[in-house]
Amino acid sequence: MIPNVHGAYMSDIDEETAAQIMRVAKRLNAAVRASGLQCEGVNFFVADGEAAMQEVFHVHLHVIPRFTGDQFGLRLPPHYPHQPPRSELDANADRIRAQLHGEGKQ
Repeated sequence: MIPNVHGAYMSDIDEETAAQIMRVAKRLNAAVRASGLQCEGVNFFVADGEAAMQEVFHVHLHVIPRFTGDQFGLRLPPHYPHQPPRSELDANADRIRAQLHGEGKQ
């Protein structure tokens, strides 16, 4: 699903556009499941930034029909994810909360 309004990253689009992307994804999900195509599940995928495998720098959502044995998936390295200590997780959560509440700039 590709929005008409340009934004390279999810943070570049307004909340209504982001919500519309999910509304369309929900409809596509239902249509794919009812279509008779091989589909036991559906993945929704948004790549936001080059490090997240974004290749087309316009916000878009992939709706990917899935079935057992399709061999699709993100392949993670053997020791992923690194589990930081609780103190680091708490500090990271505090930084994110501050941004959500407009208390800081990074």
